[in-house]
Amino acid sequence: MAAVDARNPLLGETTCGSLLQQLQQIWDEVGENDDERDKMLLQLEQECLDVYTRKVDQAAKSRAQLLEALADANVELSSLLCALEEKGFVGIPENPSGTIKEQLAAIAPALERLWKQKEERIKEFFDVQSQIQKICGEIKGTSEQVGSPVVDEADLSLKKLDEFQSQLQELQKEKSERLHKVLEFVSNVHDLCAVLGMDFFCTVTEVHPSLNDSTGVQSKSISNGTLSRLAKTVLVLKEDKKQRLHKLQELATQLIDLWNLMDTPEEERSLFDHVTCNVLASVDEVTIPGALALDLIEQAEVEVERLDQLKASRMKEIAFKKQAELEEIFAHAHIEIDSEAARGKIMALIDSGNVEPSELLADMDNQIIKAKEVSLSRKEILDKVEKWMSACEEESWLEDYNRDHNRYNASRGAHLNLKRAEKARILVSKISALVDTLVAKTRAWEEDHETSFFYDGVPLLAMLDEYAMLRHDREEEKRRMRDQKKFHEQLNTEQEAIFGSRPSPSPGRSSLGTKKVVGPRANGGANGTPSRRLSMSAHQNGSRSINKDGKRDARPVAPVNYVAISKEDAASHVSATETIPTSP
Repeated sequence: MAAVDARNPLLGETTCGSLLQQLQQIWDEVGENDDERDKMLLQLEQECLDVYTRKVDQAAKSRAQLLEALADANVELSSLLCALEEKGFVGIPENPSGTIKEQLAAIAPALERLWKQKEERIKEFFDVQSQIQKICGEIKGTSEQVGSPVVDEADLSLKKLDEFQSQLQELQKEKSERLHKVLEFVSNVHDLCAVLGMDFFCTVTEVHPSLNDSTGVQSKSISNGTLSRLAKTVLVLKEDKKQRLHKLQELATQLIDLWNLMDTPEEERSLFDHVTCNVLASVDEVTIPGALALDLIEQAEVEVERLDQLKASRMKEIAFKKQAELEEIFAHAHIEIDSEAARGKIMALIDSGNVEPSELLADMDNQIIKAKEVSLSRKEILDKVEKWMSACEEESWLEDYNRDHNRYNASRGAHLNLKRAEKARILVSKISALVDTLVAKTRAWEEDHETSFFYDGVPLLAMLDEYAMLRHDREEEKRRMRDQKKFHEQLNTEQEAIFGSRPSPSPGRSSLGTKKVVGPRANGGANGTPSRRLSMSAHQNGSRSINKDGKRDARPVAPVNYVAISKEDAASHVSATETIPTSP
């Protein structure tokens, strides 16, 4: 203790030595014995030892904590470098030295920068993953139920961040494509609803409420369910549009048919132009708003029903109109029918009420269709019959022209008659071939249809056969007349040689060579011109061709190509040939 006092002779300060001196003075004054004094001194030494021991323990514990902190700092540094993949991070001592606190102080700045970088990286990961999670939720349709994303702090590398960003870009692209599809579907729904007269906003709201949201495009739902429902809605609307258009076209067709039947004026028809304008339109061509609205279709249905009732009241007029059309077809085809009986039957059916008006009109429409088919099958033959008759008329005119001794005079119109005669000769030369062709085609037609071909109630083949026979007879008569004329000329020549002069011809026979040898021709025709005589003689029991006015058609249909010599010419002919031998 004395040594301690000697090494620390601090005056005016309370030290262990000064306290010990005070304690000894007190003991001296009190008179403590040495044993008590030694005992107390030992106690003091023990207490001092305990204090030093505690301090050493505390110092050791603090050192251990610093070492642990240093180790943790190194581990944290390694984990941060690994998570961030910062292999060449600047500011980390390669070979740390010095005290523990110096080593900690050297590592602390690097740790602080890495922690800050880690926080920034975690924020970036969180932002990217949040967007990915949000878009995925929008695609799945569960965006409202998606929580916060969990960032994997063990891997915060830039490579991993790039992967998330690439994924985000793909999702954003898919979102854009889905949004484009949604908008396209919505546009289709809008156009279809406009044409069908439906509430567009109500329709798209039923698909998804966000489709009716005016806050912006980004708020539109792009989920698989929304796209599926939109596609289904578009298909349903298109099918509805197709059905409505079909229904409207049927109504429009009925309206047009009824209008045509009842000769509805244009002013009344124009009231339904919005209905009939789409009668031939395709589904894609109908784009006018309200063109297929239900009220428009109902309006057309009401009008069709009204016209149907009106049609029933005007059934006789309509039926007779169709009958007139049927008779006109038969008349054009030169087919005779009993018009009075047909009209009487129609009247009886309508008055009896045993037949539906629509059925009667449908039956008459079928008759008209069949009549048109028959008329079409006869057209080629009828055209040739017309050519044949026209050729016969030209032949008759040509004969009259050839008998005219003044045909070559320079009179007005003579050159026109000359040109007509040239054409008539060409046409007449083709009559035989035309008749042969007409016979062949008529027989072929009768074989195909298994019935006779009648022309205004007369069998056409019979007409052609009699025409051929009469034409042959006429040619024979012409040849006979030429021979007779030649004989007379020869006889006159002989008489002149005998008597020295030519006898004057008698007045009754002076014009024998140029006199017409045909009787009056029907309908202005001459030899070879078809007339009604054949139909009266060869078909007495047949029906007569009656036009729609109930009168007999005056058009010639049968040939009477025979030589109708007048009585006076016949008598003179006989008297002239009785005493004259026939020339060989």
